[in-house]
Amino acid sequence: MCGIFSAHFVTGNPKANRERLYKLAKRLRHRGPDSYKIDKFEHASNVQTFMVHKRLAIVAPGESGDQPLYTDNSTKSTCFIANGEIYNHQKLRETLKIDHANKSDCQVIGHAYEAFGAVEFSKHLDGMFATVIEDRKTGRLVASRDHMGKIPMYMAKGKDGSVWFASEMKCLHDDPGVESYQLFPPGFVWVKEKDEKEGTWTRWYDEKWITDEEYIPEKRADLSELRETVVKAVKDRLMSDVPYAVLLSGGLDSSLITSIAVRNRASATNTYGSTEKVHSFSIGIKGAPDLKAAKKVADHLGTIHHEIYFTPEEALDALPDVVWHLETFEQVRASVPMYLLSRAIKSMGFKMVLSGEGADELFGGYLYFHKAPSPEEFHKECARKTSRLHQWDVARANKMTMAWGVEARTPLLSKAVVNYAMNMSPLDKMIDVNKLDQDGKKYLEKYILRKAFDTPDDPYLPEEVLWRQKEQFSDGVGYDWVDGLKEHAEEKVSDEEFAKRAERFPLSPPPTKEYYLLRSIFEEHFVTGFENGQDAYKTVPFGKSIACSTPEAVAWDPEWEKSVGDISGRAVAVHDSSDGFDLGKDSETSTSSSSSSSSSSSSYSSSARAETVTVAAMNNNTESRRARHSRRLSRVGARRGSFRSTTKALGFISQAAQRMSSSAYAFV
Repeated sequence: MCGIFSAHFVTGNPKANRERLYKLAKRLRHRGPDSYKIDKFEHASNVQTFMVHKRLAIVAPGESGDQPLYTDNSTKSTCFIANGEIYNHQKLRETLKIDHANKSDCQVIGHAYEAFGAVEFSKHLDGMFATVIEDRKTGRLVASRDHMGKIPMYMAKGKDGSVWFASEMKCLHDDPGVESYQLFPPGFVWVKEKDEKEGTWTRWYDEKWITDEEYIPEKRADLSELRETVVKAVKDRLMSDVPYAVLLSGGLDSSLITSIAVRNRASATNTYGSTEKVHSFSIGIKGAPDLKAAKKVADHLGTIHHEIYFTPEEALDALPDVVWHLETFEQVRASVPMYLLSRAIKSMGFKMVLSGEGADELFGGYLYFHKAPSPEEFHKECARKTSRLHQWDVARANKMTMAWGVEARTPLLSKAVVNYAMNMSPLDKMIDVNKLDQDGKKYLEKYILRKAFDTPDDPYLPEEVLWRQKEQFSDGVGYDWVDGLKEHAEEKVSDEEFAKRAERFPLSPPPTKEYYLLRSIFEEHFVTGFENGQDAYKTVPFGKSIACSTPEAVAWDPEWEKSVGDISGRAVAVHDSSDGFDLGKDSETSTSSSSSSSSSSSSYSSSARAETVTVAAMNNNTESRRARHSRRLSRVGARRGSFRSTTKALGFISQAAQRMSSSAYAFV
């Protein structure tokens, strides 16, 4: 895992441009603390390309794995950078007969491009990746992102016609040479041929579940196949040349991954410390549900377990930095504990962790799925949730761990597991707690996954863990954190300010004071006073949510539609601790806002499901950022009013994304 940043066909003085690019690239230092290298190529007088790599060395540490990469070190005619891990790199080396001094797993990307072509090469990569390839023989520029967007990538257009790519938005948001930026869509490849003004977008990950909204799979699940698919995904992701650990909340998903890792570490041929015990980590406020459950699992599996504690006050201290790294105002509740946990993990010498994201989206694990009105709608919601993960849990898992130079791997979002789960009949996923199977087990959320690993003769987990009710991570670390954040927002945002929220935030006004506070922090970092501030809003999702639902699923319950919404699992009556939880009533302003956001989100789902962005960086000194922010406000007071009038017209996705078809896009 690393940080990548590149600017192609930039005009101007080469030395000045290098200094400018270097300063921007420093904002990715947290993603790649182990090494820094840059490839500079001059296309013509005062026209250059800079390809920057900030490395976190996991596979082949040392010079043998450094980037930028070349298929031929002597000519350097195909230069590429990549962020991620390619788990089938050894197989590709054999298949493509790659004999190269660089031993990075990402080395195979360039060779796959040369062997299979710009549009097809991504299909041959098993892993998580964001990559940029400059073919200097043909003048072609190529960029591609993995099927789920597990690795972040943003894209920008320069005022001089240049094209920019970055792992994080903070590298792009404030550069005066950037005309516009957006998210790079997951599962897409972008190709720009020599002398073309615009590149062409093609969806390389073209499974039917994501390209056909009316597709409802009929194949029934095979428990053994499902179990073997998940086990293989975890085993493949043990690939590491450095110490690693497992994130263990005590819930189903993280517990299964921990169990599989413990079972297979000794026999793994591609892993570090195969004879050592697995280390597991959990975090929470003392007495939190997750801590108790995780300890039980750790004791059962025999891991070396570490409990990390935090207080609500420490979590609130981290809010500005979390929003800066996260680059959104969503997922903050779950992001803060993960941010604090990652710092502790890095301090103990671990550079990689396995994490359990994905199962709730693939198998309908969130508690609101109890109210799915039909199997067809159940599947469609799984498809909506899974296809949007790059803006939610996947973004949180990557950016919160990488804020401290730790790589998170998500086995349950491997192509194999995703394809199996999303081509499974929704009849195998439907929830009915009033019904028992032949073994007396309730049809709980994620029943089919639980059942696949319910092997009494050789149990993966204690039964009380395997069949434990779903607990949202932000809830499981301690209800005091969520409640404390709400109370903090009540103190920071006055009733008068909140009453005028539609004036302050004309684009989808925040329905609660919590979101008012988080939006304010986000705007300070990425919006206020920046020429391209509106582009930051195009990279984040909007819309009401109940227990982490999509805006579309809020329509499943009339009472949900009347509420302001809340992502907590306690927002659903089936939760064991839902008694007394107040969703609150929605006002007319936020109701109409949520409705428009929902329709926007729907159009997003039916079109590109992605965009492109650029990255800008942060000064580690929060006070100096605030001082700069104040100076900007004094300079742009008049302009701010005109900016707000502009934001009223912003939708959920960029105008460029709205013009995209499901198969080919044009970046404008």
